[in-house]
Amino acid sequence: MHYLCKTDDVGDAEAKGFEIEGQSVLVVNHDAQLKVYMNWCPHLGIELNFMPDQFLDADKAMIMCANHGALFEIESGHCLSGPCSGDALIGVPHEVRGDEIWAGPLPEQT
Repeated sequence: MHYLCKTDDVGDAEAKGFEIEGQSVLVVNHDAQLKVYMNWCPHLGIELNFMPDQFLDADKAMIMCANHGALFEIESGHCLSGPCSGDALIGVPHEVRGDEIWAGPLPEQT
């Protein structure tokens, strides 16, 4: 597992990007639940964000691909609208150890 950050570093209704073994991941804190996903849009296989840590839609209720406007459920990673509708973000195993977020190993991207 790889250390990402302190739990307080990702506030409620926020998301932040990190690198693990040269791969980009994002951590989302939504309703005090942490989710970690590969920062990889299933439509074209490119990163979801243009700007650092800009992963959520304007309402901060969904993960959004800045390239296509696709919207993903935070809880499940499932794409609800956009060119990758029906696909899902790839979840990354993670755990909270005290006040630290750890993630890994990275899943294979298909």
